[in-house]
Amino acid sequence: MITSANNTQVKNIIQLNQKAKARREQGLFVAEGRKMFGEAPKDWISRVYVTESLTADESLMKQVMELPEEKREIVADNVFRQMCDTRTPQGILTVLKKPVWTVEDILKGDAPLVMVLEDLQDPGNMGTIIRTAAAAGFRALIASEGCVDAYNPKVVRSTAGCLLKIKIIQCRGDLIQIVGEAKHTGFRIYAAHPRGGKDLFETDFSGKFAIALGNEANGLSSRMLKLCDQLVTIHMEAGVESLNASVACL
Repeated sequence: MITSANNTQVKNIIQLNQKAKARREQGLFVAEGRKMFGEAPKDWISRVYVTESLTADESLMKQVMELPEEKREIVADNVFRQMCDTRTPQGILTVLKKPVWTVEDILKGDAPLVMVLEDLQDPGNMGTIIRTAAAAGFRALIASEGCVDAYNPKVVRSTAGCLLKIKIIQCRGDLIQIVGEAKHTGFRIYAAHPRGGKDLFETDFSGKFAIALGNEANGLSSRMLKLCDQLVTIHMEAGVESLNASVACL
């Protein structure tokens, strides 16, 4: 059992929680709670940590014990709290391998509906959008390099498990180029825009398409807008200037 906060595994999990660079370099991310552990594909699980007090839960421990011994650890309650990003942890934490998808996996695979995010900054917005996209049947999400990390612990919690159900690419290059490739493979690109676009409820969303959402404060860049096939607008009552990015996605 891990009883010290100076344990190297504990220190590493804290790093994974706090730093996108650590998650990127190790190809891992942290997911708290029973839901993520229960729904995660077994081959994604790098290691699971359970508090000492939770070992009395026979149902949970039966699932944990199905993993190889080297993939499970018991942790003293006071140490476990330091490993978690939440104030009231559920007593189980899973370190998962980040799935690796390519642009080709998305554009040539079974993902006719794609969400494109440009420089979205808020973790709660990102998580809600991932959750909404998965619920609406989107199979992939492409985020620009300037977006918040999709595997940030706050994003992971906000997705309510939907992070496991959608292919996510966080660009390390030019998002515009990727969207251009999507157009060449038959995708129609719609830009979510606060004004001047076609009414959302009058827009034909048949076939292969991608919806582009921009930064909370600045919207989509001029380069992205020029590439899009059509602007789409949610018309609002007079005096209401805009919607939150995640609400607009809903």
